[in-house]
Amino acid sequence: MLALVTGASRGIGRAIALALGRNGYDVAVNYNHSEAEAVVLCDEIRALGVKSGTFQADVSVQEEASRLFAEVKASMGAVSILVNNAGITRDNLLMRMKPEEWQAVINANLNSCFYCTREAIRDMAKARYGRIINIASVVGLTGNAGQSNYSASKAGIIGFTKSAAREYASRGITANAIAPGFIDTSMTEVLKPEIKADILRGIPAGTIGKPEDVAEAVVFFAGDKSRYITGQVLAVDGGMTMC
Repeated sequence: MLALVTGASRGIGRAIALALGRNGYDVAVNYNHSEAEAVVLCDEIRALGVKSGTFQADVSVQEEASRLFAEVKASMGAVSILVNNAGITRDNLLMRMKPEEWQAVINANLNSCFYCTREAIRDMAKARYGRIINIASVVGLTGNAGQSNYSASKAGIIGFTKSAAREYASRGITANAIAPGFIDTSMTEVLKPEIKADILRGIPAGTIGKPEDVAEAVVFFAGDKSRYITGQVLAVDGGMTMC
């Protein structure tokens, strides 16, 4: 069974691709700029005894997303599991945020999710089987100062996930979202120590999450044990957003 992970060359995407490979899935590794890292990841996945390939595409552009799926299908077959992980940040206070900062994040995070899901859903519907797993964020649930664009994109992903789940549940396709909290990646390691300390005070678990914590949630949603779960949002956040 083939899984496609967008934005897979680093961070959470890398951990997801490796976890899927360890669990017996063939993995198509999408990247935009980080070719060398994607090739290394692909070799690591192949060493697990499954198939893997690297595929360059900027999935924030509709034509490139379409090309990506055509190339993956020609090389490895139809996608059964889609993990929409690609995303960026362009943080700024609302009054200072430039239109291009807003649009870049909406394109990379939300539009890419739409483009890729629309491409994948065709073969999934024919097969009457599919798993769509969208990587949202806790800020899509709570909002965050200085991240109105990022928060909006992730909240949009949550709404999109629920709509896709309603449309395709009868076709054997599930759509779920994962909302990571404060995860130890290159995007968070640049934060000042005092900011990290303040964030930690708001996490009941008292620790920073690892990319592997998110990856294991993806593996669950990718498998048959989650067959009767769709349209849900799972926060992997150490309790940050518990009700």
